[in-house]
Formats: sequence, C-alpha cells, structure tokens
Amino acid sequence: MPALEAEGAAAPPVVNIASHLPAMAERQPYAPAIYFPDGRADNGRVRYTHYTYRQLDEASDRIARGLHRSGVGPGTRVALMVKPSLELFALVFGLFKAGAVPVMVDPGIGLANMKACLAKARPEAFIGIPTAQLARLVLRWATSSAVTITVGRVAPWGGLTLDAVMRRGEGGEPALEPTRADDLAAILFTSGSTGAPKGAVYTHGNFAAQVEALKTTFGIRPGEIDLPTFPLFALFDPALGMTTVIPDMDPTRPAKASPEKIVEAIEDFGVTNMFGSPALLNALSRWGEREGKTLPTLRRVFSAGAPVPTAVLARMRAMLPEDAEVWTPYGATECLPVAVVESREVIDETAALTARGAGVCVGRPVASAEVRVIPITDAPIASLDDAPSVPVDEVGEIAVRAPQATARYWEAEAQTRLAKIPAGDGFFHRMGDLGYFDAAGRLWFCGRKSQRVVDGDRVWFTVACERVFDAHPEVFRSALVGVPRSGRVDPVLCVEREEGARLSPVELSRELRELARAHPMTEAIDTFLFHDDFPVDIRHNAKIRREELAVWARDQLLR
Repeated sequence: MPALEAEGAAAPPVVNIASHLPAMAERQPYAPAIYFPDGRADNGRVRYTHYTYRQLDEASDRIARGLHRSGVGPGTRVALMVKPSLELFALVFGLFKAGAVPVMVDPGIGLANMKACLAKARPEAFIGIPTAQLARLVLRWATSSAVTITVGRVAPWGGLTLDAVMRRGEGGEPALEPTRADDLAAILFTSGSTGAPKGAVYTHGNFAAQVEALKTTFGIRPGEIDLPTFPLFALFDPALGMTTVIPDMDPTRPAKASPEKIVEAIEDFGVTNMFGSPALLNALSRWGEREGKTLPTLRRVFSAGAPVPTAVLARMRAMLPEDAEVWTPYGATECLPVAVVESREVIDETAALTARGAGVCVGRPVASAEVRVIPITDAPIASLDDAPSVPVDEVGEIAVRAPQATARYWEAEAQTRLAKIPAGDGFFHRMGDLGYFDAAGRLWFCGRKSQRVVDGDRVWFTVACERVFDAHPEVFRSALVGVPRSGRVDPVLCVEREEGARLSPVELSRELRELARAHPMTEAIDTFLFHDDFPVDIRHNAKIRREELAVWARDQLLR
C-alpha cells in the first residue's frame, strides 16, 4: 500500500468510462439504450433489434466477469475486430468494466498497416469475428495473443466463443473495475491519412474529460436520440443519457450511405442528434435538396473529420428546423473537441473570407482547452519556452493543452516527442495543423503542416488556397500539391469537377487562373489538373490524400 494511503489519505477517485452505464440502467432500466439494424421487415422498412439500458448493463457485466474468469483482466490489451453490432457495444463496455484495454484499428488501413499496428500494440487477447480470426491465423496477426475469443462459431483456430465467455460470466456482483483517471483505457490507432497510423493512448480520465466537454459545450440532455454514423462515437451516448440508433449503412463508406435509409432511421425514431462526416452530409443534403425533404425532429447535427464546405452547411440547414444547430467541432484522434463553430456564423460571416483565402474558421476553443498558435517547425520542441505564441493573423502550428488530450503514442517515443511539448506538469499536443487566431479570438485552419507546399521562401497553405477555387460553382473540391520541376517546387491544383459541369477542362482552367490572380496567396498557381475521384481517408471519406495526388500529378506532368 502506498505510504499516503497507509497514513489515511484519500485514495484517488474511481474513474471508469463504463461507470455511466450502470448509473443509467438504475435511472431508466427499460429505456432503449441502442437500436441496431437487423434485416428488413415485410413492408420493406429496416427492422431493428435493441438493448435496453438494463440489458446492455447486464450483458456487459457478464462479459466483464467472463473475461476475468478467462484470464483477461485489468491492463490486458485486447485487439477488438468486431463489426458494428449489439455484441460490439456490449463487448466494449465489458472490456472497460473489466479494466481491460481495447486496441482499436481501422480495418480499411490495409493488411500491411493492420499487421504493423497489431505488432506494435502486442495484444494479449484477440476478440474478433470468424473472418478476423482466420486472418490472424493465416497472416500471423497478433501472435502475442494468449486468449482468443470469437464472436460467432469457432473453427480450426480454437479458443473461446463470446457465448462461452458470457456463460462463464453468469452470477456474481456487478462488474466495474475501480480504475483511476491515469489508468490506461484504450489504444486508438489513427487512420494514417497523412502518415503511418499511430496508437493514441487513452486513459479513463481522457474519456471522462471528452464526455464532460461534449455535455457542457453542446447542452446535450438525457433522453435525446442519437444517430451516430461513425459507430465509435456511440460509445459516449450512455454517458450522455442518449438512446443510440445505428443506421443501416457501411460505416467504412460513409460517402456511399443511402440518404433514404438515413432519413428512414431519423423519422422512425424521432432522432434529435446526429453525427455525419462531411462526405455523408454532402450526399444527404444534395438528396434532401432534390427531394425537398425536411427533418423536423433533428435539433443538432455534428460533422468532423475534415473541413465542411459552406454549401453543405447551407443545404443541411435548409433541411432542419429554424432553431436547429449544425456544429463542426475541430479536433483529432488525439484530442477532441478542441474548438467549435456553429453553421450560422460560418454562412453569415466567415464563408466570404474563406473564399478569399483566409482558411476555414473552426471557431473558438472549448472551455477545457487552452489553444496556442506557435511558429512552424518540423522539429521536436523540448520546452514551451521554445514555442512562443505568434501574433494574431499570423499562420503557425496549432497546439492544445486539455484534459481530453492524450499524452503519448503507444510504443512510439520519437513520434511522442515530436507531437508533445512539455509544459510544467503537463504538455501541449501539436495538432500537426496550420492556422491562426483572428482579432475576434476565432481559430482558423489553413491545412496540414506536412502538406504545405514550399518552394524556397514561398509557402502555400493547402486549405487556404483550395477554398479560393472551391468557390467556383463547377468545382466540387480541389487539392493543392507540390510537384518538383527543374530545381523548384511548383504549386499544382488538382480539381474534381461537379457532376454535370458544363465547362470543358480548358475553359474551367482559364476561369480558375483568373480566380488565382485575384488573390496574392494564389496568384502563382498556374497549373490545373483534373481528377475523376480523389483518394480520401478510410474513416470519414473526407480527408484528401494529397500525398497520393502529388505522385499522380507528377506522373501527369511528365507525360
């Protein structure tokens, strides 16, 4: 026993992200906690199965007890490869209750990256659907795993089934490991959209701070009904007292989600709160505009993962009640939320500046976040004294200190040193994003630091430049890349045209060149290439993979 506790000092309070679930089960045991699509009824509409709060609490208790009795306990790292389902949510809460540490990796990052992430995390247990277990066996994923649990039927790989684990967990006291704020809660790997995926190390304190920031910033109240099209966000719903409705869609392809199915779920359940990536909201709002569709129950819409075009915000607003809100929280896997802005301020005030090259306004920092803009450097920063804040309206790197910010990457000391700035007994996380504060205290985003285009003393910031061209009615989106040519780096704009664009590439290039010359930051951009379908991130289908486009652009110009 530590000396302080032995002398009668109070032990640190229990902090466990799963503790909200039994509290909600006590408060409203028969209220639905989560609905999940389960085929289609005879009338063609989606059929749903569900857990009440009591059922979800009891199922996760059985899992937690069964895990303990199967050798999976506090601190055990567990690779979790299960598709969105009722079982997934019961498993995640069961793991948290057991004090185990889920390791979450996006399945779309590719086989090589998947193997590398699992090798780095060295999970001691592996929970997966049969396909994942087969891949583990054949591709030698997670060879460190001593316990294997299959959600479904086992085959040659052996091990336990989830049903068997739950049977082992029958009987006993309610399960909730007394974890502390600094205890490891999860390892969430980034999507690797601008580099190799990294494992952000989440503590229970990080998760608790996220819940509190979401609750206080957006005024979310118990009893609301949430439609999270990114399933991981649904894990916060019990803590916020919301009922979760998982829509009938492939969560790895939000851009391809059916607007009709999304609207069907909103209408069938009276959804009040929704999260959708910019790509999903683009498809939904275009469909809504064509169909003249409105969504009178929705009070709040969130979108994150990439900057949301003003046109998408305007189309979404047209589908909602007058007093509804559309928020675009700014953050990252390592820290969310950082800053927020509501669509009215964007549409009425900042959009016009964005179209003139000011970047994208991401709003004001949330109450729990201290945000600085520091000089741009690609090197580690050993002390906050070496990172003074730059003046208002000057572009620098965005850094944040907040309780929701993760302190390190798993087994990646060099990447941790590069991303964290020691500051007293805490740290600032370097977002890897470039931006600035304006005189009104609003934070603006100008692009990723690693994607800025540099030619000698000239620097072009991707998002700030691109939004000048995105304002053209025949441009769906654009991406600025640097292409080495004749000893210099040329800024080249790749362009995706709107469907049904009437101008030829030559005509559109001429008009874009005129737009470029109207603004000092874009006047040197003189090369335009047209691409049919930009490569994007696998998580939100919204972050443009400019590194891949740069290779494509170079090849095009060498022809």
